[in-house]
Amino acid sequence: MEDADIVEQVALSTGLSTAIAARVVEDVLAFYRQPVEQYVRERHARLQAEGRKNPEIFPRIAGELSRRLVAPPDLSERQLRRIVYG
Repeated sequence: MEDADIVEQVALSTGLSTAIAARVVEDVLAFYRQPVEQYVRERHARLQAEGRKNPEIFPRIAGELSRRLVAPPDLSERQLRRIVYG
């Protein structure tokens, strides 16, 4: 675990064991370490599986990216399409 202070804080504030708190912290950190391209592809696939169409999907993904803890640069719909479709 990279940051024992975070694990300790999560364990203390939630009542979780240190081992479970470490897993939770690692899961959250892994989510934020995910490359933008991977996030876009996976999120696009999930939204398509829900029956949503591209005109709704791409603006939604762009909005989600802008709200991430460490937001990537703004990506246009065209850039998002290139990530998904090459």
